[in-house]
Amino acid sequence: MTASAPFPPLAVTAFTAVSAIGRGLAATRAALHQRQSGLSAAAKEDGVPGAWIGRVAGLEAVALPPELAAFQCRNNALAEMALATDGFAGAVVAARERHGASRIAVLLGTSTAGIAETEAAYRGRAPGEAALPAGFHYATTHDLHALPRFVRRRLGLAGPALCVSTACTSGARTVLEAAALLRAGLCDAVVAGGVDTLCRMTLRGFASLALLSEGPSRPCAADRNGISIGEAAGFLLLERDPAPGALAVLGAGASSDGHHMSSPHPEGLGAVLAMRAALDSAGLPPEAIGYINLHGTGTRANDAMEDRAVSQLFGAGVPCSSTKGWTGHTLGASGALEAVIAALCLEDGLIPGCLGVEAADPDFTSDIATGNRAAPLARVLSNSFGFGGSNCSLILGRA
Repeated sequence: MTASAPFPPLAVTAFTAVSAIGRGLAATRAALHQRQSGLSAAAKEDGVPGAWIGRVAGLEAVALPPELAAFQCRNNALAEMALATDGFAGAVVAARERHGASRIAVLLGTSTAGIAETEAAYRGRAPGEAALPAGFHYATTHDLHALPRFVRRRLGLAGPALCVSTACTSGARTVLEAAALLRAGLCDAVVAGGVDTLCRMTLRGFASLALLSEGPSRPCAADRNGISIGEAAGFLLLERDPAPGALAVLGAGASSDGHHMSSPHPEGLGAVLAMRAALDSAGLPPEAIGYINLHGTGTRANDAMEDRAVSQLFGAGVPCSSTKGWTGHTLGASGALEAVIAALCLEDGLIPGCLGVEAADPDFTSDIATGNRAAPLARVLSNSFGFGGSNCSLILGRA
């Protein structure tokens, strides 16, 4: 099953990201250019010895506004940190003044929401007690919809609000859904993106699947051995009718191949369908893409599949790399974070080569960048693939 439709370019009028490589666009840009990873060894209490993770510094000290204290949890704290970065909240307030609070939608992706808060609540039960502590609020923390509810209230909005939880495509899929809402006239602007945070369930769940890397993840390396889980928030303010030359989402495509619950289709069938749908929606041939930000998790199966898919559609003519060696795999936030990274690559003419990789897997046939390259970029394709066969591709460029 695929999703593509004539895609009116969406103006990206504001954007921001917070991840292990730093808070905001300046820190993210500097880390990419300086090839400085944000990954570090997991703490003892994380329960995944030997694994490396991408933790956001200073998140524990973030307090939500007093009137929104019921939403306090790690995931919403990370959302708050990002909203207060790069003037993003102010840009949304300005859009609210232009369009009205009821005409701005909030579409956000997550896979964890506030699971860490529920974990803490279970640990906080009195001995012999089954009931969770009275101060635990499921609806405003762990519930998937807690994230868009918090962001909508934090920004004073009253339009549609939706949580997308399609595993690792969640953050990217919000852009596709934003286009549908705007095309249908249900809103005039959309706060899109994703937020996901570290919790024991995620770390130990991936450890049980034997997917965590020993040491920092090294996507596309011949000896790659797994994922480094990270946390991040990425937000984009999307509106209609971008000005000529302005940053825009030019196309988006999605597919669902349903091959396996946790393994990708070995030949990349769903990945090819999503990338082709994105190109078709933008009215672009493959050679119009200047750089591909791979999903590139660092597992043997995922990276090999994506190389085959990219080679089938683009040959060896388009440089590509994964930036998860910087940030870790931020799950439901990864598509949004990497859309922001794609925007920075467009602005800077930067192709960030895979970190910690001297040479790509010799079996790969696509053009894997292992060092940073400078190149004029007009359009960047960003891939996101998730458990259950969910696939999504976005194209960013200049209107």
